[in-house]
Amino acid sequence: MDFFISSAWAQDAAAQQNPMTSVFFIVILFVVFYFMLIRPQQKRAKLHKTMIGALNSGDEVVTNGGILGKLTDVGEHFVTVEIADGTSIKLQRQAVATVLPKGTIKSA
Repeated sequence: MDFFISSAWAQDAAAQQNPMTSVFFIVILFVVFYFMLIRPQQKRAKLHKTMIGALNSGDEVVTNGGILGKLTDVGEHFVTVEIADGTSIKLQRQAVATVLPKGTIKSA
């Protein structure tokens, strides 16, 4: 009976790990998350912000909702998008997803 108890104590002693291994794993996990998730998202946000800042009247755009149109008025916070002849909508600048090359609307 004493034989089983002493072997159980030996297993507990061998199962303990170095605490630095856990810390090292967490640091490696954070580095992977930074380079795979956080950094690319920051780059995308920066590119979107510069695109929004460079909007001009006459640009052809696609909104986040998928609406294709031409900018007729560009304000500080809002833009007016002409989606058909005589039909315009007013959107926030951040709602513009992409600026298209000139002439895209005619070919669509």
